[in-house]
Amino acid sequence: MRSTAMDDPLRHHGDVEARDATLDFAVNVYDGARPPWLDAALLASLDEVGRYPTSDAARAAVAAHHHRPSDGVLITAGAAEAFTLIARLRPWRRPVVVHPQFTEPHAALEQAGHRVTSVVLTEPFVLDPEQVPEDADLVVIGNPTNPTGVLHPAATIRALLQPGRVVVVDEAFMDCDPDETESLAGVKAAGLVVLRSLTKHWGIPGIRAGYLVGDAMIVTGLALNQTPWSVGTTAAAAVVACTSPEAASEGRRRAEQVRDWREHLEKGLADLGVHHLASTASFVLAQVGPGIHERLRDRGIAVRRADTFPGLDQSWVRIAVRSPEMTDRLLAVLLP
Repeated sequence: MRSTAMDDPLRHHGDVEARDATLDFAVNVYDGARPPWLDAALLASLDEVGRYPTSDAARAAVAAHHHRPSDGVLITAGAAEAFTLIARLRPWRRPVVVHPQFTEPHAALEQAGHRVTSVVLTEPFVLDPEQVPEDADLVVIGNPTNPTGVLHPAATIRALLQPGRVVVVDEAFMDCDPDETESLAGVKAAGLVVLRSLTKHWGIPGIRAGYLVGDAMIVTGLALNQTPWSVGTTAAAAVVACTSPEAASEGRRRAEQVRDWREHLEKGLADLGVHHLASTASFVLAQVGPGIHERLRDRGIAVRRADTFPGLDQSWVRIAVRSPEMTDRLLAVLLP
């Protein structure tokens, strides 16, 4: 077990690196204004804060959005709460986390007293189900994966399912894919749990809003361990708004814009001869070389260091997708 969050690389997040930066390429939040209807829903929710919060409407909205029964839905205070609930669900015998990926599930499992088995993929960071130990009773994987941007085929992840095993898929960045082609959020399968986050795509990281869907028996167990009223009124209102039919067209527009902005970044990196991975998310993992992270920081530009992700070293950074104009400012500094 590690001592504190301050010195634990598994607890390092990009928002720390963005503090006091002139240009923020470290935080994977959509770089644009919130839609008026979302702001209206958030403001209207303030009229309800005089009573204890309920997630009933949000749960029904998510169930309708993914065409599944509401008993397979749990609203959470962001994906972080979901990882904690999963870590504390059972006395896992052999929990496995597939790396490189978002480190919070690994940290939550360790904090709950579990010994975690890491399956560390090598470049191009594509999963082969055979790499996962046969006796794993919990497997956690991101799709598309943070920080690599790799989108694993749904069939590959479904191949991980087997009796007695829970497979948790972190789809926090799946909404960056306009068609969500490999999403499992609508799939009903024993042992499958899918996590979604609304904070990045909708620009509301200060409102911890997320949910999980999956095997109803597992979801029921997770709900029993959830702290009462952990999802605030405003967060529940955000879930309702962002899973409504009204949100669908704007969500797709944002995904298409992120795709176009990402292609501009990837072309710029290629023109500079910077090795990087093709991404399906709102960021690109680039191998810029040792020392570049610090040099950019000295120039007031924040990118996410990647050496805190198991399987990566100081030569890699994660670059958030931004507008072409903002990206060009970064690329100009990356010039030799």
